[in-house]
Amino acid sequence: MIEKTRLAKYLAHAGICSRKQASRLIDQGIVTVNARPANHIDHVDDSDDIRVNGERIQGAAPLVYFAYHKPVGIDCKLNQTDSSSLIHHLPQTTRVYPIGRLDKDSRGLLILTNDGEFCNQLIHPDFHQPKRYLVTVDKPLDDNFCQTMANGVPVDKHITLPCTVEKITEHQFSIILKQGLNRQIRKMAHYCGYKVTDLYREQIAHLELTPLNLAENSYQQINKSDILKN
Repeated sequence: MIEKTRLAKYLAHAGICSRKQASRLIDQGIVTVNARPANHIDHVDDSDDIRVNGERIQGAAPLVYFAYHKPVGIDCKLNQTDSSSLIHHLPQTTRVYPIGRLDKDSRGLLILTNDGEFCNQLIHPDFHQPKRYLVTVDKPLDDNFCQTMANGVPVDKHITLPCTVEKITEHQFSIILKQGLNRQIRKMAHYCGYKVTDLYREQIAHLELTPLNLAENSYQQINKSDILKN
């Protein structure tokens, strides 16, 4: 007898989205199981008729991973009606979604995958996977900037976790984060009196964008081991 799987996990394994995002879809009422609105406690298998926005989900898909060089102006929200949405730039062979967003005004490395479990492993704070950014600001950095940022500053009623910050030039610094609050770097810099004029993500875990030689708005299939070393 085939053991049924909790619905959010099933959707993640089918490459629809992460488990967390699947729970949001269920909350939004756009997931059905056997022609009725889905519940979080539903357990399902391939014999069930599972649909998202009316489209039937066909169970587990082969797991794939891509590195994508996101340019400024593309929104990571997967909105079919938005001409600037990332959804119009994804690989067409397999349904994938981004791990860890970059805001519309930022650029650099995104990982695209249909591996929901791996997505959780990369973005959940318990796993502490580092992300490195190169950031340009609107005026020269003062002597205390890097230390203040590294120690943690207030962002959205949180004190950011300690991080690594290094001055590169008068107007530029690198920062390595192990958390991902909304527009975190921009808000941290604003607290310190600076405006970010360019934000470029160079690295996620072990995967670096520069050695891939990817042009902006292009992607390349990679292996899971390129991201997380064993």
